[in-house]
Amino acid sequence: MNRERALRFESEFMPRIVERVTRVVDHGVRVEILPYDSPAVPTRLHVSAGPAPWEGDEHRRGYPCPLNVFLTWDDEEIERLMAPGGEARFLRYLDAIGAKLDAWQGARDVDLATRTQAEPMVLFGGLDFEA
Repeated sequence: MNRERALRFESEFMPRIVERVTRVVDHGVRVEILPYDSPAVPTRLHVSAGPAPWEGDEHRRGYPCPLNVFLTWDDEEIERLMAPGGEARFLRYLDAIGAKLDAWQGARDVDLATRTQAEPMVLFGGLDFEA
């Protein structure tokens, strides 16, 4: 993907993804856009936090590492967003983000409730915009 397309993705689509992910994962979680640097380092969404605080006497179990997740999308998928019908497809994707995050958690040993994960860093890469 060229820099111009990446910048368009970052300015038109990523802020809405950040807003939706932030709403789904709740307070205390940082969600930030890491800009496109090169074809080898695409635009990323970084979702991170320290472990969730314990509530009362309840000991919350989780994984050993604090939340540190990166999301990237397939270049061809980003190009499709910028084609006719892309905006409608993107809106359906935004509506599905909560369910997608739930599915990704189980697949990669990430627990958003406790803000922990099994590995020090997790990449959800090559994502699509299917609802």
